[in-house]
Amino acid sequence: MSSRKSPLAPDSIRGVIEQAGKLADLPFPVHAHMLRHACGYYLAREKTNTRTIQGYLGHKNIQHTVRYTQLSPEPYKGLWKKA
Repeated sequence: MSSRKSPLAPDSIRGVIEQAGKLADLPFPVHAHMLRHACGYYLAREKTNTRTIQGYLGHKNIQHTVRYTQLSPEPYKGLWKKA
């Protein structure tokens, strides 16, 4: 919400996120869609069911969701226990 108690415009949100990336001194440009990716990777790392992530992110095709779980090593940790 804006200071006037109205929804923020998409351009305003983009500007806030871009500015946050600059203030964090990130070596690459930041955009709003990165928040969505970060959410997907976080949920995968926390071992959230892929179908649950799919529903939460609103993906129609599971292949768009699988990329988050394929890149996360978390589901494999502890798979083989040392004797």
